[in-house]
Amino acid sequence: MSDHDDLLRQLPAPRCAYLYDTRALRARATLLRAALPARTTFLYAVKANGHPHVVRTLAEACDGLEVASGGELALAVQAGARRIAFGGPAKTDTELAAATQAGALINVESAHELRRLAALGHRGDICLRINRAGPALSGSHTMTGVPTPFGIDETQLPDILENLPDGLQVIGFHLHAVSNNLDGHAHAAFLTEAIGWSLKTAHRYGLSIRIVNAGGGLGIDYQSDQSIDLSPLASVTVPDSLELILEPGRWLTADAGWYATEVLDLKTTHGRTFAVLRGGTHHFRLPAAWGYSHPFTVLPVDDWPHPYPRLSVTDTEVDAVGELCTPRDVLTRGQHITRLRTGDLLVFARAGAYGWDISHHDFLRHDPPTFLTI
Repeated sequence: MSDHDDLLRQLPAPRCAYLYDTRALRARATLLRAALPARTTFLYAVKANGHPHVVRTLAEACDGLEVASGGELALAVQAGARRIAFGGPAKTDTELAAATQAGALINVESAHELRRLAALGHRGDICLRINRAGPALSGSHTMTGVPTPFGIDETQLPDILENLPDGLQVIGFHLHAVSNNLDGHAHAAFLTEAIGWSLKTAHRYGLSIRIVNAGGGLGIDYQSDQSIDLSPLASVTVPDSLELILEPGRWLTADAGWYATEVLDLKTTHGRTFAVLRGGTHHFRLPAAWGYSHPFTVLPVDDWPHPYPRLSVTDTEVDAVGELCTPRDVLTRGQHITRLRTGDLLVFARAGAYGWDISHHDFLRHDPPTFLTI
């Protein structure tokens, strides 16, 4: 982060910003491409970070974009994505029509959605999202193998195919199973199994498929510098007749973003020391949503233009808390600091994915952070 320290210090006080590095985004895309087996395509999952500069950068660096709403679809079209896949369990008629108009490949989630799509006049290729039986990968969010609103229950597939509306052609299966998996060998085994299941299922029902979409799920550990080991993915064999599609989001963007926010107050109550921030979970909700402490680094800001004394604490643990009127506005608990002063910045790394985009911006109507793109 040292390359950008001066840029953050130059912000007007009280300083609060997201910073995204497009060089880092391109580097992540290059790393992923080099790790994947032949006949594999990867689409950036826009839900991880929909900032227009991020979307445009990854539309160029990846093979295309995966979207899950009409708003994301509009971003993908504006970014000039070469390919667009559209998923999600609650597509409106307007969104389905827009996806058809944009030439997106639609991942259909239910029999009802199939009928609605046909009634809108859609004709052509689709993929079916399947909620398969059996245990899924380990990760932060499980999508299949358990009751969820995602996809078609595997046991309902025979009826779906028997009553497929005229004009719709099933060319593949969408089998996204989990988010934030940290086990590279397990992920490679999942991809191999997904390909095998798809081919076997297609043969059983007389389908001629050419796509297996295994979704995202490439994970990072927010409490360390560890990420999923991508090297096992190269062992996956993709048959000549198939294209394997992956839809990573978090892995591509998390390490290309930082959230920095100024310490407004330092106070100790009932034996705990709090760094009260100009910011919080309404900007960066992920730590509170997942119930973990997000590590930070201290960026010293030596300028102190105020007439009153500057507060300081040394060699202690602090809780990093936000400006909201709720005790749940906590980003980090009990992180040891050597020295921290009011006016210094706390910088939260790995904030490029599911940060601003999932946060409750309007609670208390505080000003948003500044957005910087390098």
